[in-house]
Amino acid sequence: MKKLSKSISQIRMNKEKQEFVEQLKKTPVIQVVCEKLGVGRSTFYRWRDEDENFAKEVEESYTQGKLLINDLAISQLISSIKDKSIQGIKFWLQHNHPEYSNTMTLKHNFNSDDLNEEQKEIIKKALMLSNNNQEDNETEQ
Repeated sequence: MKKLSKSISQIRMNKEKQEFVEQLKKTPVIQVVCEKLGVGRSTFYRWRDEDENFAKEVEESYTQGKLLINDLAISQLISSIKDKSIQGIKFWLQHNHPEYSNTMTLKHNFNSDDLNEEQKEIIKKALMLSNNNQEDNETEQ
């Protein structure tokens, strides 16, 4: 009898996990999904920590949910631009047109022979970090 109740609770837990994964695709906010399904946050984190497959599914669903929300946000931004919202227009231009961007570009001509090895290494690391940040930002967009 104990084995049967354990398997029933396992089936119920697996069903709850699947519901959780599906809800994250629509609403990528852990707290909101927990409340909607009546699952405690600590229970969710325990499931995630104990079940590798569940953790992977959660990550994939969370990413899909964020992409959905991003699409909705872009749609609303485009609608606000069509409605001639100056805030929407300004936001779009600042993030999509180089002439309206808030980024600063520094150009300097120097002879790298004037740098010592430590300075060259610092510049190399800074450029690598800059490229990583650009790639991260492009990935998020």
